[in-house]
Amino acid sequence: MRFKDRVAIITGSGRGIGKEIARRLAAEGASVVISDINFDTARETAREIESSFKAKVSPVHADVKKGGDIHELVESTMRDFGHIDILVNNAGIMYPTKIENITEQEWDEVLDVNLRGVFFCSQAVSPFMKERRQGGILNIASVAGKIGGVASGAHYSVSKAGVICLTKMFAKVLAPFGITVNAIAPGPVDTAMSQLFSPQEREDLIKMCPLGRFADTGDIAEAALFLLSNSGKHITGEILDVNGGMLMD
Repeated sequence: MRFKDRVAIITGSGRGIGKEIARRLAAEGASVVISDINFDTARETAREIESSFKAKVSPVHADVKKGGDIHELVESTMRDFGHIDILVNNAGIMYPTKIENITEQEWDEVLDVNLRGVFFCSQAVSPFMKERRQGGILNIASVAGKIGGVASGAHYSVSKAGVICLTKMFAKVLAPFGITVNAIAPGPVDTAMSQLFSPQEREDLIKMCPLGRFADTGDIAEAALFLLSNSGKHITGEILDVNGGMLMD
């Protein structure tokens, strides 16, 4: 049980990558906070995980665009569990909008969720991790943040490039307190988000992957657990590519 007695907040974990990370953390002994903008989805996922693994699970409604929601997410976790060991910044949105069609409203929404949310969630948990001189923060970035995107919109790619930079900045600041900060940069993953691509775009993306397929959520979750476990305790500031060979750097 690699995560026995550890408490993890996973944003956007009602479904997709976040849900799978939450499931696997719970299976390995962690208490998990299922944070999602859709409370019904969060509650359903929490019940499923609690039933499957007999884990302590708390569903929380949180919109990471809102500072008040982030504050309440962290405060409720402290009230319920007494400490925070892990934060997974997974919440994200993507629109495959062409550059010429991106509106100010859409730009702001994507940056607010994907980048602003990562910063303020990380800022909010940091004091509690620093006090105990331990913890792990994991951000879900994207290959789009490294190569400028393929089928994703410019705002998505820019937001994920910002996540990569934030990961390194937080890693430097928090390392003296024994806190690791890393990111995973997935390529295309078979989730609801990838259904926004047209069949032709999906086919083209698969052709770009030497391994010849989209990742599944388990591929990302396995990498996440490695970085958050004691196996990754001497790794910080790393941006781990999990993209089927789409980018090799």
